[in-house]
Amino acid sequence: MKAAYIQQPGPPESIVYGDLPEPVLKAGQVLVRVGAVAVNPVDTYIRGGAIGWDLPKPFIVGCDLAGTVEAVGPGTTRFKPGDRVWGSNQGLLGRQGTFAEYAAVDEAWLYPTPAGVSDRDAAAIALVGITAHLGLFRDARLRRGETLFVHGGSGGVGSCVVQMAKIIGARVMTTAGSDEKVEYCRQLGADVVIPYHREDESETLRQAAPKGVDVWWETLREPNLERAIGHLALRGRLVLMAGRDAKPVFPIGPFYTRDCQVVGFAMFNAPADQQQKAAEDINRWLAESKLRARISRVMKLSETAEAHRLQEQSTLHRSGVLAGKIVLEP
Repeated sequence: MKAAYIQQPGPPESIVYGDLPEPVLKAGQVLVRVGAVAVNPVDTYIRGGAIGWDLPKPFIVGCDLAGTVEAVGPGTTRFKPGDRVWGSNQGLLGRQGTFAEYAAVDEAWLYPTPAGVSDRDAAAIALVGITAHLGLFRDARLRRGETLFVHGGSGGVGSCVVQMAKIIGARVMTTAGSDEKVEYCRQLGADVVIPYHREDESETLRQAAPKGVDVWWETLREPNLERAIGHLALRGRLVLMAGRDAKPVFPIGPFYTRDCQVVGFAMFNAPADQQQKAAEDINRWLAESKLRARISRVMKLSETAEAHRLQEQSTLHRSGVLAGKIVLEP
């Protein structure tokens, strides 16, 4: 089979697109004929060696996938050949990745793809959708009527946060860096969109939420926690899921005197049952057309190295070349 893989961590150019043996199923695994995969920032960290996990050699890159069940291993009970499925959490913690024509995946990490949802959309929503769900509902415990702020509402995670918060009846405020992205956030349902290229974020937030926000979801790699905590309401919650190398100032006084909480999480630490619960809601919202993926580009699997370059330019260098996810197809 064709696959995008590395022999050892390195730059995007270290990715090889070539032939590898088709995976052999183990007990409890499902062989998926891959229809689409999606690139995430964490994929570039693993490929570049920033995360020190022991990787199989060769290591197929990628976390997300969507496709069709080709075969099932001994002991599998949830799927049969011909079923359409999607999933994430591969290529992590030493597991083999998904950027190949076939992937062997433990059935606990796979979910049925709703009728009418394409492999492209299912792959694009996978990691970012589960991340948004875990942070909003398991950790921040967002409730109807509360106010949420998220940086970058047009991005992969940000767009899911905006949509899910609106689905459950929260008031949503976000930022966007261009008029096009402002309009997209409004289409997603955001109540307040701050064009940070021409408006002062803090001043607009003070006017729009004078009592503060209940949940502040931080997506920036270099977060300003003094600003974030300054905008939290009484018993507000701060969600951190980015900024691997950041060491910002943390203002303790205004944080604890308002009974605030902070949670940091990485979705790949969540056990399968918690991700399954998130996937059930995601599937229902996809089927009801209440949730949709933000796809910026569709490329061929053979272009994985270029896709990683584009993702790094956007994530590390804020190039602005992406307004959503990169999806690749075999």
